[in-house]
Amino acid sequence: MLQASNQAAYINTIGTAVPAHDVHDKFVQYAPLLLTDERLRKLFRRMADRCQIEHRYSFFAPDPDPQLLDTGGFFRRGAFPDTATRMKFYERHALDLAMASLEAAGIQRHVPEVTHLIITSCTGFYAPGLDLQLADRLGLDPSVERTIIGFMGCYAAMNALKLARHIVRSEPQSKVAIVNLELCTLHLQETDNIEEVLSFLIFADGCSASIVSAEPDGIELEAFRTTVIPGSADQITWHIGRSGFDMRLAGTVPGTIGSGLPDALPSILQGRNARDVELWAVHPGGRTILDAVEGAIGGTHDQLADSRVVLRDYGNMSSATVMFVLKRMLDRFRGAGIGGNGLGCAMAFGPGLTAESMLFRLALA
Repeated sequence: MLQASNQAAYINTIGTAVPAHDVHDKFVQYAPLLLTDERLRKLFRRMADRCQIEHRYSFFAPDPDPQLLDTGGFFRRGAFPDTATRMKFYERHALDLAMASLEAAGIQRHVPEVTHLIITSCTGFYAPGLDLQLADRLGLDPSVERTIIGFMGCYAAMNALKLARHIVRSEPQSKVAIVNLELCTLHLQETDNIEEVLSFLIFADGCSASIVSAEPDGIELEAFRTTVIPGSADQITWHIGRSGFDMRLAGTVPGTIGSGLPDALPSILQGRNARDVELWAVHPGGRTILDAVEGAIGGTHDQLADSRVVLRDYGNMSSATVMFVLKRMLDRFRGAGIGGNGLGCAMAFGPGLTAESMLFRLALA
């Protein structure tokens, strides 16, 4: 029988980047214009007041005119762009945002040693793609092994980390660069469906980059678990339409997570109790999702503080978001000079309805 490798893998560093324009207040002002029913407009305003988001960033500059959304006229009433136009926009902006996050992760000192490059994104595609562009821009060895994880939604970063761990455990000299890039605001739809408009209230653009290797410093990737909650496949969907990507995030998602997660926790935590977990890095898919997870683990606001701060300051950036949470946690401990070896659990949710989870420990040099 083959023996499992004892080699550990670590996230050594995480960098993040967002576009220049804070669009949250502008969208809260503009969105009621999409709704034809005054009752729904009031509901939207009430939910906007309760969403616990203060900032979301985008490549679209807000227009000061209350009747217009962006200064470039990309989203014009009655003439929202088609999918091809949106993909051209994605291709025009993806590389620079990815480079900004990699530079924040200190990529230049790792370039000679990078053996693998993993990209996750569910908001845009083109070929030759971002993987080849980054390899060229960074000057990576032409033999670098490139992988794109596409259309897996908010939990894709967990799958990238899982793959990076497999690589390092099988090839300990490997050094894996991961980029999680999403331009979620690109897929705004002209609709008077309140459920869809409320989903646009939380999504934002952002990118994270990380380096994973066998060097024992940072966040040790201990174990992963995939959990699919039965009977929930229609609650999060993502399809390519004529006018961008059509997202459905049902209002029932928090309740499904809240009811399904408790039974899954023993497997996710490998037999431990939630109280044995010192650190929680939960993807902030929205306030109600964080509240549902908090209820399921029997926790407090303090346990999900890092997730709530990321939600407040950036919104939901799909696959990049949980990495923003892990970075904040890592920076907080490094800044305080705390070594720590406490157990942590990271978790993100997406189509399926799937919870991708990761057990981790801080291993600060």
